[in-house]
Amino acid sequence: MSWRSERIWIELIAGSRKTSNFRWAFILFLGSVGFLLVGISSYLGRNLISLFPSQQIIFFPQGIVMSFYGIAGLFISSYLWCTILWNVGSGYDRFDRKEGIVCIFRWGFPGKNRRILLRFLMKDIQSIRIEVKESIYARRVFYMEIRGRGSIPLTRTDENLTPREIEQKVAELAYFLRVPIEVF
Repeated sequence: MSWRSERIWIELIAGSRKTSNFRWAFILFLGSVGFLLVGISSYLGRNLISLFPSQQIIFFPQGIVMSFYGIAGLFISSYLWCTILWNVGSGYDRFDRKEGIVCIFRWGFPGKNRRILLRFLMKDIQSIRIEVKESIYARRVFYMEIRGRGSIPLTRTDENLTPREIEQKVAELAYFLRVPIEVF
């Protein structure tokens, strides 16, 4: 989602609160609870889950391994739920021609550096660079080249843009910033 005028361009960046992340966190949570319940039921000798009779699963080694997978899955699931709760990666890109300033803001993990804010002058922007790697997993990323600071990626890692969409987006941004486009 973005908002544009003649002087200001604001691009809102979606963080980790996406439907796919909710699905994966929920599926991982349910699977890990299932593994943990099967491991515990093999230890107790009782059927906590009716699908797997405890007589078929011996506690050592199958029950221990399933309990380990359940606990590991719960840790990973809790990590995913925390990133969703904190909306890690969300923020905005703000390009202001009137003031000549570019602001890139992102939310990180809680702590001392949770707020990530990059500010620099528009006159320091050298170009917009597109990097395309076509393979089984195509990767199309565009960067902003900043004099003395290197490249700053402006594409999310999970953003799957078609070649036409990325060309259009890069062309519009380069036109707005009045900088050239480099293709790699």
